[in-house]
Amino acid sequence: MPERLGLLGGTFDPPHLGHLHLALSAIEHLNLDRVVLIPAGRQPLKALVDSASIEHRIAMVHLLAGRDPQLAVDPIETERDGLSFSIDTVRSYRAAHPAAELTFLMGEDTAATLPHWREPVELSRLSRLMVMTRGIGEGMGGPLPEGVHLERMSTRRIDISATEIRARVRAEQSLRGFVTDDIAAYIAANGLYRTT
Repeated sequence: MPERLGLLGGTFDPPHLGHLHLALSAIEHLNLDRVVLIPAGRQPLKALVDSASIEHRIAMVHLLAGRDPQLAVDPIETERDGLSFSIDTVRSYRAAHPAAELTFLMGEDTAATLPHWREPVELSRLSRLMVMTRGIGEGMGGPLPEGVHLERMSTRRIDISATEIRARVRAEQSLRGFVTDDIAAYIAANGLYRTT
């Protein structure tokens, strides 16, 4: 049987329990062998405001993955110069794992930006594009380029956002129920997100 790999990219600023839930749901419902968490470098469609450094974000993603053998962390996108494009990451994984079944995981908000991505048709050709939906009636918001095929997988709705977590840190509010205890401790120990 070929290895079944899920690729879950994101800013992870900070990584939170919503990210963990998506990864574990994908493993369970799609019968994946592993989900690789891929922190973004410089994203072309997202300005990083009040952001933690790449080093801090990678360290926190490692804490999120913990010792779970079905979760891995790959800083591939942070090691590239310039902007970070998903097609480059998927090409790298296809070259490194030619026999693997690759599933590129994304949320509805990310999927809505697909028409603006670099080479979305090629991305769809090289990997299975899976949108993790969190409710009935969520839509794409616009037409997809011809040749881009999306599948959808329903997950439980968990309303956690990194923006809210950063605001809670600035307001000196508890992060319990938003991030793991070790990530909360890491944020506090390193003084992250204290200023805008």
